[in-house]
Order: sequence, then structure tokens, then C-alpha cells
Amino acid sequence: MRFDFTTIPDRHNHDAIAIDGLGDGTGFAPAAPKEGFDSIPLWVADMSFATAPSVTRAMHERIGHPFFGYYEESDAYFDAIRWWHATRKGVDDIAREHIGYENGVLGGVVTALNVLCSRGDNVLVHSPTYIGFTMACENNGYHLVHSPLVLDDGGVWRMDFEDMERRIVENKIHAAIFCSPHNPCGRVWELWELEQAMAIFERHDVWVISDEIWSDLLLNGATHTPTQQVSDWAHEHVAAFYAPSKTFNLAGLVGSYGVVYNRWLRDRMNKEQSLGHYNAQNVLSMHALVGAYSEEGAAWTDELCQVLSDNVNYAHQKLAGYPGVQCAKPEGTYVLLADCRAWCDEHGVSYADFPRLGWDVGVTWHDGRLFECPGCVRIAVSVPHSQVVDAFDRLDRHVFCR
Repeated sequence: MRFDFTTIPDRHNHDAIAIDGLGDGTGFAPAAPKEGFDSIPLWVADMSFATAPSVTRAMHERIGHPFFGYYEESDAYFDAIRWWHATRKGVDDIAREHIGYENGVLGGVVTALNVLCSRGDNVLVHSPTYIGFTMACENNGYHLVHSPLVLDDGGVWRMDFEDMERRIVENKIHAAIFCSPHNPCGRVWELWELEQAMAIFERHDVWVISDEIWSDLLLNGATHTPTQQVSDWAHEHVAAFYAPSKTFNLAGLVGSYGVVYNRWLRDRMNKEQSLGHYNAQNVLSMHALVGAYSEEGAAWTDELCQVLSDNVNYAHQKLAGYPGVQCAKPEGTYVLLADCRAWCDEHGVSYADFPRLGWDVGVTWHDGRLFECPGCVRIAVSVPHSQVVDAFDRLDRHVFCR
């Protein structure tokens, strides 16, 4: 490979929640491992891979000009976003005015909700549910209505369209948060699924806020369809949010962006963003995006997706071999959601206590209760492959050996 995805980095004391945040006592982070075990970071949705060289090179070049005063987003910034979406997603109708900066995707979700809803309104979301949606919406006074995804006979997570429609009608819902690809289930929705979902939303006048931050991380040849491209209605009634942070491991730099075609919605979101005077991009974040959304960044992303595919394939095969554990194979992202309820029931382990069995031996998976899934664990295999093998060797010897 052209790029290094095998070196195990030392991230201790280098501003990494995944490593230094263990055992913080809040209930959000896993407990620190027992003596004799180091930690393998499988809980935070960032990566133990250095970012693409084109990113750090762009930042170094900008730091070499030591002036960091007020500025405006450059033409290169908008051109890079438009180029990335045209070449990587097949979308060539994004104009500069359709792109709006956001400090984070969750901030974009809240901005759109503040325009489309009144505080206290019901908002549709699928469960299992990304914990960030739960915290951001509840903190801002919105009530989430969960429509559970269901596993079909082939072990694939599917939307329950009948349930979605029933909950929309019963709860007078006019805004939905859509996750594509889905976190934590890893689904990359097929076109027919997106078409059916958008038809339901259109029928009931439900605006859609689509989190597509994972759309570059596709596994085993999967193809992502941008939600806004599904229909003419979706083009005008979906606010889509993206960022280079998941793809290029840049969450600490802060910087996302939304694509909104509808002028009515875009104007009101711009006004909402301006009210707190908080939504301003860091100049280094801008240059990092330009470095990321480049031909070299695209080549790096292609190699990354192959590495993540190998990791997910290995992890899924191991999980499938544990009696009482069920796990649908992700098509995107780098997270797996393992349902261990049957294993817990058979071995007399409570759903609350189960995650600790992994934590004790340094397998720092994430407690599924945070995602509306008690008895499950979310596993982010965004680490060098040798660490994935090490983690499952520990699970073989210390957890699933009973």
C-alpha cells in the first residue's frame, strides 16, 4: 500500500478521548482495563490512523505564513467540496450558495430543527440511535420518537416503513433525522429503500435532516446514494450534512458543512446560525479540508476503505462464531453493533454488566444502552488490523470462552 495503516500509534497524552478518557466515571466512557492489560480503542468513532499526508501538508504550508487574523472561506474551499461531491458521489449540481459552514454535523441538525420545529416538537429518528442525536435533541428541547430498524431474514437491518408512517401520523411529526449510512448499524441504504422513505416523508410533509458524514467510508464495494438525489421532492426538502472529520480523522479540528438547495430553508438556517455568533470556521480546518478533498486524499480514502473492509470482515466473522451473539455485517462506517442478549441470558450476565467483561481485558467497546440497545456493544474497528486480531483473541480467551 502507498499509505501507512499498520503502525500502532502511541496516542497517550496527545488529546485522545479514546485513550485518555477511559474510566472518567461519567457512565459514557468504558472503564479502564485491569492491571496487566493495555487498552485497544474501539469505542470512540475516530481512528487510530494518521490522517492523509495531503492534509498535514496543506496545514504546514498555511502555518508557514504566520498570520491568523480574520478571513473568509476561499474559492479553493468551495471548489474542493464541489469537486469531491462530483467525483466521489456523482453529484454535480452543488453551487457555492448551496454550501453552508457548520462547526459540527450535530450543530447543523439542531440549526435545521430550530428552523423547522417548535421546542417540544416530536422528531422521528431510527433506533438503534446514534447517541449524539439523543443528546443534541434532548438538550435543545426536542422529543425523539424512535422507529426501530428490524433485521430481515437475511440478517440485514431494514426500515419498518409501516411503523415509520404510523409514528409520523400519531405523533404529528414534521421533521425527521435520517442517518445515511446508518450509525451504529452500518447500513448503506439501497435506492428503493430511500425512495420509499422519501415518499412517506413527502406524503406527510416531513422535512428531512440527513446526516451523511459517513458517506465516504464504504465497505466491500458498497455504493452510497445521496439522499437529496433520490427525488425532486428530496432535493428541495432535505438538508444534508457532511464533514471530512470521519473520513480523514479530523474531528479535533472542528468543521462540517451542509448542502441545502431550498432557498427558503437555507436563508432561515443562515439566520439561525448567525444568532449566537459561534459558528465560525478555524482557518486551519479550512486548509485541512482542501488538502483532504484532493486527488491524493481520494487515493488515501480508497486505501482506507480497503483496510476498514478487511477489519470489518474479520470482526464480523469472529462475532458470527460466538454462540448467542448476533451481528449484521456493516456495508459502511467502521462500527459493528453486536447483540449479545442471548449470550448474556444463557450465562446469567446482566445486560448492564456485560460490557465490563471486555473492558476488564482492554477491549474498550461501547455500551449499547447509550444507543437504545441494552445487551449490545458497538465496536469501532478503526485501528490497525493487528489490534483487531488482538482484541478478538482477548475475547476468545477471557469473555466468550465460558
